[in-house]
Amino acid sequence: MSTHPWSGEPLVRLADGTVKQVSPLTGTVVWTVPGRANRPLGVPADVLRAVDPAQADRLCAFCAGRYRETPPEKARLVDGPDSGPVVLREVPAEALDATVARLRRIPNLFEILSVDYWRTNHGFRPSVDVVARAARYTATPAGRAHVLAILERRALAGGVAPTDWAAIPEAERLTRAVDLFAGSHDVVVPRRHLVDGARYDDELAGSGTMTPDEHHAYTAFTVDALRDLYASQPHARYVAVFQNWLRPAGASFDHLHKQLVAIDEHGPQIDRELARLRVEPDVFTTAVLDHAAAHRLVVAENAHAVAVAGVGHRYPSLEVYSTSAHQLPWEHTAAEVRAVSDLLHALHAATGVRVPSNEEWHHRPPDAAEAMPWRVVLKWRVSTLAGFEGGTKINVNTIDPAALRERVVGALHDLRRQGAIAGMLLGDECSHRLGVLRYTDPPA
Repeated sequence: MSTHPWSGEPLVRLADGTVKQVSPLTGTVVWTVPGRANRPLGVPADVLRAVDPAQADRLCAFCAGRYRETPPEKARLVDGPDSGPVVLREVPAEALDATVARLRRIPNLFEILSVDYWRTNHGFRPSVDVVARAARYTATPAGRAHVLAILERRALAGGVAPTDWAAIPEAERLTRAVDLFAGSHDVVVPRRHLVDGARYDDELAGSGTMTPDEHHAYTAFTVDALRDLYASQPHARYVAVFQNWLRPAGASFDHLHKQLVAIDEHGPQIDRELARLRVEPDVFTTAVLDHAAAHRLVVAENAHAVAVAGVGHRYPSLEVYSTSAHQLPWEHTAAEVRAVSDLLHALHAATGVRVPSNEEWHHRPPDAAEAMPWRVVLKWRVSTLAGFEGGTKINVNTIDPAALRERVVGALHDLRRQGAIAGMLLGDECSHRLGVLRYTDPPA
């Protein structure tokens, strides 16, 4: 019987070049066989279509020319008259076109967990403020028409016949309006569908085509939405934050957006991590960041965050860790949020807009006692799980962490020379210090 040296260590390269990994957090087993890391990754565009400039902001329901095709927004970020961007809340229907929203926070029309879920299973009741906001919005003809159109769309999608919906008195239909304002599944949508000046419809605006300042605003706006969902949904134990980019990664629209979904449990991954932290509180330091430093898997770093090529992921994955003593994203200082955003933006820019990806935020649930760092994982969805993976639970990943690190660091050097990313150390410039995470420290 032949043997090889792999015995469950996080990262081992065999004599033929095969790399075997096991996630130190989840136990996921991943193999990478030689010769596949350099193949093209991007999804080729279908037939290119020229862009009509008059329709460039009307390409999907998230576009700026179609504000009324989404539920009433909760907030928008606009350019202020004097002091930079400002956040507007409770914009009435009549004023939707009065400003251009750089970012919008809107309820997801087709929620994963509906208001009725929270109402039936937890006795949830919308707050007095939410009920009053729904009443104010629908008190005007434009607001009432907007809400009724959205309610009709939701009802018809749910199987209600058009004639049955039309037969319901308007006053009765409007009683359902409050659920559009009380939901806890939100979407954060930037302005652009295509890059400014795009000539063809494949010139998509992604996270990496933003400027570092624009991406920071996007990140900070999402952090604010995260904090608000915890405050407004008292039965939420966790709020999942994620971004699906392109249809192979689960996106319904090719328009960039993040989603925030409140759920009434932590989910299996967080529960496993909390159990591990109770035994080994510094596991993220020792098993992840120190391991990455020792194996030269650090991609980039700045004053408050570090990015590494992840070990033990089903897909090629990059991880950004906040090195702050703060744990919850909204507890971070502005500089600390900016640091995470800058590294994440750079990784998106290095990835490119043609690579399908999932961006996943991970943070300590507020009701958990265990310390956990805020981290973001960027997964490249460049392969399809199939029968081999399902039958063996061994995942075949096309790019091993070292090859991923080299590929991304090279792209980041080019982007830095172009001035397209914020200042940061790259690859071998990084400190590779051990013990850089401070999440177990008491905040200053």
